[in-house]
Amino acid sequence: MSQKTALITGITGQDGSHLAELLLDKGYTVHGIVRRASSFNRERIEGVYGDPRAEGARLFLHYGDLGDSSVLRRVLEEVTPDEVYNLGAQSHVGVSFQEPEHTADIVGIGTLRLLEAIRDYQQRTSHGVRFYQASSSEMFGSTPPPQNEKTPFHPRSPYACAKVYAYWQTVNYRESYDIFACNGILFNHEGPRRGESFVTRKITRGATRIKLGLQDKLYLGNLDARRDWGYAGDYVEAMWMMLQADKPDDYVVATGKSYSVREFLEIVFGKLGLDYQKHVEIDPRYFRAAEVDHLEGDATKIRQALGWEARTSLEGLVQLMVDRDLELARQELTLKQAGHPPMAARS
Repeated sequence: MSQKTALITGITGQDGSHLAELLLDKGYTVHGIVRRASSFNRERIEGVYGDPRAEGARLFLHYGDLGDSSVLRRVLEEVTPDEVYNLGAQSHVGVSFQEPEHTADIVGIGTLRLLEAIRDYQQRTSHGVRFYQASSSEMFGSTPPPQNEKTPFHPRSPYACAKVYAYWQTVNYRESYDIFACNGILFNHEGPRRGESFVTRKITRGATRIKLGLQDKLYLGNLDARRDWGYAGDYVEAMWMMLQADKPDDYVVATGKSYSVREFLEIVFGKLGLDYQKHVEIDPRYFRAAEVDHLEGDATKIRQALGWEARTSLEGLVQLMVDRDLELARQELTLKQAGHPPMAARS
């Protein structure tokens, strides 16, 4: 059993929760940075988070934000991590057009703040820290597929531009300060823990509610956009494997297959015995100012170098998501029948 210590930013998100579970299973002590909010948003880690004062506790949370370098430095001092996984971000591409400055600050400059804190900590203490940066397939933007580690970036959103900045800062700190720093260029990865404003979860949540009569319409944007969709539970293993390698490097993580939003709709609604064309309507608000038409990753490098490959098919991924959201819809229907008002349709 490993006795390593890891620090995760964004631990309460989809990827952070999966990664925390993986690291705990491997014997790590895990620390996470969470943003202070009036609502208690820790549902995704409820299965592994307990009283930190309990004997044998190995998961601990710290309030902080990638916008506050003093907190990042303090947490590093307290935690003394062997590995840092930077998963925190304003991660919604569509929202980044509405909040470009905030997105650039947290996604781009936030990564720089964390890298600089690690550089300073490592130089002062001589304690080596391995760093993982959550890069994104959105960085490729309009560059034709298939995309791999040598494909030029052409970002098409404030989010993607910020990710490109963070990518190159990670490379720069690796080359300038001998930090073990890796970029994982992850293509779209989904699952039952995906936020409900992201298109895949919006579809599975909406379709299951339609199936049970809780809503009638689902409003979407560009149905012709093609994405390489994998399962988040598979992809966090790639993150961990990168930091166990003999030398730091950058890797594309993908399934190598792409599907359109329309095809995703057909699979989801088909599993529920529904015709999506009777329920889905196009809302121009969901089109981006600059569209990304086709992302499809070539993960040959990580497969050959580290032995990682995606295990979950799109059919399997959809089944996981539909099963979970059908359960949630049934719970909602029970509450409605008991006199509670129904939830508003997802927008």
